[in-house]
Amino acid sequence: MTGKPTCLACDRSQDDVPLVSLVYQGSPHWICPQHLPLLIHDPARLAGKLDGAETMEPAEHHD
Repeated sequence: MTGKPTCLACDRSQDDVPLVSLVYQGSPHWICPQHLPLLIHDPARLAGKLDGAETMEPAEHHD
């Protein structure tokens, strides 16, 4: 990954929103707090933006 860090869901940079860093399959990625629930609860929606997202299981809900 090169260039300025951006949210993998909305492409906003650290100049626009806070970013949370994560490492997946040995590569760094960033996601903004607004889209962190997407990664947790519906990762398949990140298909095409995060390799393998379409095969990730969403978190179980214990409401």
